[in-house]
Amino acid sequence: MKTNVNVLKSTLILLIITISGCVNSYKKEREKFPDFKNGISKAERFTIEKGNGYTILKIINPWQGAENINLIYYLVRRGAELPIGMDSATVIFVPVKKIICMSTTHIAMISALGEENTISGVSGSGFIFSESLTGNIKKGLVEDVGYDANLNKELILKISPDLIMMYGIGNESDGYFGKIKELGIKVVFNADYLETDPLSRAEWIKLFGALYCKEELADSIYSSEYEAYKKLKSYISKNISKKPKVLLGLPFKDTWYISPGNSFISKMVTDAGGEYLWKNTESSISMPLGLENVYLRALTADFWLNIGTVKIKDEISAVDQRLNELPCFKSGNLYNNNKRVTSNGGNDYWEMGSVYPHLILQDIASILHPGLFGDHELFYYRKIN
Repeated sequence: MKTNVNVLKSTLILLIITISGCVNSYKKEREKFPDFKNGISKAERFTIEKGNGYTILKIINPWQGAENINLIYYLVRRGAELPIGMDSATVIFVPVKKIICMSTTHIAMISALGEENTISGVSGSGFIFSESLTGNIKKGLVEDVGYDANLNKELILKISPDLIMMYGIGNESDGYFGKIKELGIKVVFNADYLETDPLSRAEWIKLFGALYCKEELADSIYSSEYEAYKKLKSYISKNISKKPKVLLGLPFKDTWYISPGNSFISKMVTDAGGEYLWKNTESSISMPLGLENVYLRALTADFWLNIGTVKIKDEISAVDQRLNELPCFKSGNLYNNNKRVTSNGGNDYWEMGSVYPHLILQDIASILHPGLFGDHELFYYRKIN
């Protein structure tokens, strides 16, 4: 989720104080409020369960390195009475009327539900692709609340949102706990970026469906996407005879941060009929490897995808001249996921691509297997010359 890691780094801790009361034993909550039904099929980081007149939302291990942490929220219809024994500190009244989003993936899912006008604040406005939301920002209808040390809590108070939607990189940002604790605003952690399957990520639209009381629409969007993705995956599998090897990423100085084999992009490459070079690795975070070690394995790559922010081959050469000698560089099999990018760097691949991963899947399969989809025009990817 590449909405500028620095922009989102601060968002990690903003919630823990506000929701410390939410990290109660899930077993206890089930005993107090029974009759739940899980509405999630593939996502592993959240569940939605129906009670009598309310919905229970559980976020599971919501940041990197988290273990046995369940954050519980009760979604209650506006105007309804709270069930006896329910802690009001854990309650979010729905439908949400005003929200602050700390990631562009959140924006995309809200937009897909037709609720973009409820977005009153964002973090890192320059990294947003949505033309309509960018227009609202320019009109002053949506505020940029900043991030990290620049988080503008006075502005957040002025906006007075129903909740702040954020995600956490780790639990190291203790210094920001106090800032949000003082605000008394509900915050929900979103762990979609930690899902390891493209469809698992897409299923997070159901969380927003619950927040906006648009469960049927969210289910419909996800079901359609699920069928589209599975149909493409099956077609690809039946119509290819080889699996080209794929290199991903770009080194930073002498370190190459490798996506592990259990990452969503590795799964995407596999589903598209490719063989990711590090498919047999497993990690909960990107793996820092020395450039030279990566280079040796990259000599076997047929294609090179997701090459940072690169737009021309010379930018790769500028990183390290040795990269010019890679066979995939020489053959010109270089493709980047930055075809739909704003002048400020807002990338729709990380925005609406999270809702509709089948579009990414078809692009990658078309790159790895030319002609598989006839004259398919790439949607998110572009060839690097």
